[in-house]
Formats: sequence, structure tokens, C-alpha cells
Amino acid sequence: MQNINDVVEILLVEDNPNDVEMALRAFKKNKLANSIFVVEDGEEALNFIFTKGKFVERAEKNLPKIILLDLKLPKVDGLEVLREIKGDENTKVIPVVVLTSSKEESDIVESYKLGVNSYIVKPVDFDKFVNTVKDLGFYWLLLNQRPY
Repeated sequence: MQNINDVVEILLVEDNPNDVEMALRAFKKNKLANSIFVVEDGEEALNFIFTKGKFVERAEKNLPKIILLDLKLPKVDGLEVLREIKGDENTKVIPVVVLTSSKEESDIVESYKLGVNSYIVKPVDFDKFVNTVKDLGFYWLLLNQRPY
């Protein structure tokens, strides 16, 4: 069980259980699974990030190093989650990577207007998906230099 006060390197915001399982397997296979927290909808993501609702006791200083965000989410969609993250002084520096099945130009354009750091369309093929997640983890957790 995930402890809400553990340091979180990756916040995975994904409502599809199969995609969650594949991502977690890819991170584990590549030894990047130390501190991943999974939420299943946009409302839960915002509550986690901004320490509200069931996450009110979470240590606010433990912001994720990266957020992997699906766009098509229940309750609050991914674009609204992105808008809130990038609109807040304390969270706007967190890298957000949209990892979604949407190839819609309007989603891509709007994501970049809102400040997304990267937009990746999920590969359908399992091996390609695993490689994509591995590359994301290596880049954002090991190579990328963060301001905090």
C-alpha cells in the first residue's frame, strides 16, 4: 500500500487499469519504481498535489519530481489538471508529461499552451509502451536538471 507521506518521484494520473499495470511493470523492470503514486482521476490528482480531501495529511513539501498525466480522465479532465498545476506558483515547475491516447491536434496545442513539458501518444504495442515509459523515467528522473 502506498503511504501518502512517502517521497513521490512519479505521480501517475491514469484511469485505465491496464495502462497503470503496464507503466508500473515498465518502471519496475527498469528499476525506476521506487516511489510511484497512482491516482485514477483528475480530482484525485489535484487533491494529491494540493494536499486536499483524503490527502490533507500529506506532507506538502513532498511534491512529485514528475507527473505523467492522461488527458481523458473522469471527474476532472487532464487539461484542467494541467491548468491548475501550471497556474500555481508552488507547482508550476513540476514537469508534466501528457501520456495519452489522444492524437487530437487541439489537445496537443492546448496542452502546450497550458505549459506541458512533453506530449506523448501512448503506443498500443506493449513493448513500445514499456520502452516509452522507460525512456520517460530515465530522462525526467536521471538526466533532467530540476530547479529545486
